[in-house]
Amino acid sequence: MDIQWFPGHMAKTRRQIKEDLKLVDVIIEVLDARIPFSSRNPDINAITAGKPRLIVLNKSDLADPVMTRSWEGVFWKTGLPVAVVNSLSGRGIKLAPGLVQQLTAPKMDSLACSGRRPRPARCMVIGIPNVGKSYFINKLAGRSVTKTEDKPGITRGRQWIRIAGSLDLMDTPGVLWPKFADVAVAFRLAATGAIKEDVYDLYDVAGNLLKWISENYPHALRERYKIMGELPAEPEEMLRAVGSRRGFLTPGGKVDTLKAAQIVLKEFRSGKLGRFTMDMPENH
Repeated sequence: MDIQWFPGHMAKTRRQIKEDLKLVDVIIEVLDARIPFSSRNPDINAITAGKPRLIVLNKSDLADPVMTRSWEGVFWKTGLPVAVVNSLSGRGIKLAPGLVQQLTAPKMDSLACSGRRPRPARCMVIGIPNVGKSYFINKLAGRSVTKTEDKPGITRGRQWIRIAGSLDLMDTPGVLWPKFADVAVAFRLAATGAIKEDVYDLYDVAGNLLKWISENYPHALRERYKIMGELPAEPEEMLRAVGSRRGFLTPGGKVDTLKAAQIVLKEFRSGKLGRFTMDMPENH
């Protein structure tokens, strides 16, 4: 699968982020807890120029909780504080302001020593498309201040949001990197919904997702789709098995594998299939 997606507005966003860095104290990098490595923009260190950074592992309700704890430890060991959150329920959200205050304490002490008045910490919220940046901001604000939708490319411009007097957040559009060199990373981004569906073969992504789940979480497929006996070995066979169990048939009586692919991706992304982590901590 050769999957690439870098629309023109993302190049503009990269430039805007670099220009706006001078306005902020901390970077809040929102990642998808299912793919903590694959959802990290590899250019982020260069783009953010060494600014203090908080990692937010969002969508934790969709990720394997054991793997999330391992990833949390990986980031803390590299010196990056972590907040594990579910931006829909609000779980873990309250951790973020306290961690930001810790990161900005030296800057605020310096401002106080120079006779400057106290001010809210200024944070830039960044991340790839569809990791839930806007949901995170809305939950933190306690009100709907940014547009949200479960598909990539919704936020197109930056905006400032005041959070209860303690934080000023700059929301930014989701931005990827110009070329996916790792096909496994591209596959995971497509499977989790970070890439628009019209730039990849939905059938291939769903089939390979079923194959990955069968190798790592086989019980989930048996429980959700009631597949008895040995699981099929090939992606196409997996899609036919799911379509057959769900009764997805064409007028000619054949299994509608495209409809099966659509339902697999929908149920994976919504958590109905189970809680999965596609990036293994020991591999990164």
